Amino acid sequence: MSPDLWMLLIFGLCLLIGMPVAFALGLGGAAGIVMGLSPEMLATLGTNTYNSVAKYPLIAIPLFILTGIIFERAGVAASLVNFAQSIIGRRHAGLAVVAVLVCIIMGGMSGSGPADAAAVAMVMLPSMTKAGYPRPFSASLIAAASSTAILIPPSIALILYSVMMPGLDLRALFAAGLFPGILAGCSLLVPVYFLARRYGWEATDTGEVKPPLRASFIKALPALFAPVIILGGLRSGLFTPTEAAVVAVTYGLILGTLVYRQLKWRDLLQMFDEAARISGVVLLIISLAGIFAWAGTTLGTFTRLAEVMLSISDQGWVLLLLVMLLVLIAGMLLDAISIYLILTPVLVPLIQHFGWNPVWFGILLAMNIAIGQFTPPVAVNLMVTSKVANIRLEHTFIWAMLFMVTMFSALLLVMIFPGIALWLPEYLGFAID
Repeated sequence: MSPDLWMLLIFGLCLLIGMPVAFALGLGGAAGIVMGLSPEMLATLGTNTYNSVAKYPLIAIPLFILTGIIFERAGVAASLVNFAQSIIGRRHAGLAVVAVLVCIIMGGMSGSGPADAAAVAMVMLPSMTKAGYPRPFSASLIAAASSTAILIPPSIALILYSVMMPGLDLRALFAAGLFPGILAGCSLLVPVYFLARRYGWEATDTGEVKPPLRASFIKALPALFAPVIILGGLRSGLFTPTEAAVVAVTYGLILGTLVYRQLKWRDLLQMFDEAARISGVVLLIISLAGIFAWAGTTLGTFTRLAEVMLSISDQGWVLLLLVMLLVLIAGMLLDAISIYLILTPVLVPLIQHFGWNPVWFGILLAMNIAIGQFTPPVAVNLMVTSKVANIRLEHTFIWAMLFMVTMFSALLLVMIFPGIALWLPEYLGFAID
């Protein structure tokens, strides 16, 4: 058996027996080194793991994770919900529109789907249940809408993709994700509107008073400024994406402690601890994936896998659809970080062969992975909202499948019309090649 097959086989077996992805990647890469090179080359393990995380842009990941935790607990979601309700008012699917809108805005603050799902579900689920929405439906909708955080800048997934594609401007990726993220969120409202009319959700008065527009806007204004500060600073060149993460943390702390007063300074230690734990898991995956990536590149495994895929068809659109289906399946089983680390080295030769725009392709990957965040069996966002709704995960499967189809249609639109993703970065003057 060739070293390539040994590496992939051991990696696959480790996943099947339930080993964490980080260690499966490390063991698979080590097996490839031993079988394909020599046992003495195991001395490179330390260097490879260090080089994988010793990259300046990766500093933004733990900071944006901390930002998500801060905004989740700062009372931002409640102020945004009141403001959205004051605009939309009482109507069919009104609360569903509010939930999706707030998820999109929250995504522009934290870049973390699970954090947004938890914050919005805590605020919206009681109101939606009172208005007649089934809890499995509400949990599925919020889980799907919060997955747009992987697209709306700042996005942790797009930061990682920019690291995997050296020379790619992260600002261009952030700008390219904005309209596809909004499109993906709005696409969810199409079936929601017809379902609300068919089943009479929000058709009767629940006794809730519409929040006053002026007061709710003033209260939500500091929260609404968060995406403006982050994206405006990036566009003006005032700070880099990594520095933007520091600004986001600082602004979140100011909002939580001085404006909304939901955070106490004694809460900082707990939030730092939680952010450190999550960041440790993410960076461990990245570091051990460095072994897998180095072994696959040195042995030529990724190049041969790309050649196998090219042998299936020489039509770019056919192969692009197959890649999207592959990533969709991977998204149902693995987290976003692992998918980027495993598949990007394989897909780079395809991007170069067909001349696909790397920014556009990165957004397609992100949209696909976003679908995986609420599609069983892994469905991390859905797990969060199901827990908040106090329902079994399997009760949400039918609704999750509906929203999966809906969001995949938005993905197809971005595939067919690349300008949806590329117009904004081109307009802002960012490099997209």
